[in-house]
Amino acid sequence: MNYWLLKSEPEAFGIEHLQALPGQTTHWDGVRNYQARNLLRDQIKRGDRAFFYHSNTAMPGIVGLVEIAREGYPDYTAFDPADEHYDPKSDPGRPSWYMVDVKLVRPLKRTIPLTELKAHAAALGDFALIRRGNRLSVMPVSAAQWEYVLGLE
Repeated sequence: MNYWLLKSEPEAFGIEHLQALPGQTTHWDGVRNYQARNLLRDQIKRGDRAFFYHSNTAMPGIVGLVEIAREGYPDYTAFDPADEHYDPKSDPGRPSWYMVDVKLVRPLKRTIPLTELKAHAAALGDFALIRRGNRLSVMPVSAAQWEYVLGLE
């Protein structure tokens, strides 16, 4: 099993939205960065776990755990002109963008804020989330980092 961190702005799609969906499962769409796309398409596998992270909010932080329910497949929102994630350059025959399906495992008992994660930088090592200049919405997490962060809960 591999571990990941998936970022979302809570106003657009927060953990509460996922909790309210049937089966607490949905697709993780709208990623429009090639490095993140490559992770979704090539590396994230069914059964992997991910931190659900709220970004661009007053208190950004890890708010829950999700499991990958379906491996990478073409992000069909890129083909729909009515969708906010539409990409006119994306071709259904050669899709540019991919998504995965996620299922809620559980919300955390408390949000683990970014400020707290940064305070544990020495123990977390090269944790991509706290690396200066890293703005990716999908990033790998090592098993040791996963366990450490869960211990902060």
